[in-house]
Amino acid sequence: AREKPQRGTVLAVGPGKLLDNGNRGTLSVAVGDVVIYGKYGGSEVEVDGEEVKILRESDILAKVLA
Repeated sequence: AREKPQRGTVLAVGPGKLLDNGNRGTLSVAVGDVVIYGKYGGSEVEVDGEEVKILRESDILAKVLA
């Protein structure tokens, strides 16, 4: 069975993945971007009474362009 992708808006981003050389990788998403991710990807948490999903950048399937 194929999972149906989900759509969401990026609320926050971290500093980026720590590379082997000690530098941080650049992120391809920014706050406010609309992204598509797998239905079962990431972890759901409650923040200020609202359900949000925490994803790794590698869990994001696509960025929706306006």
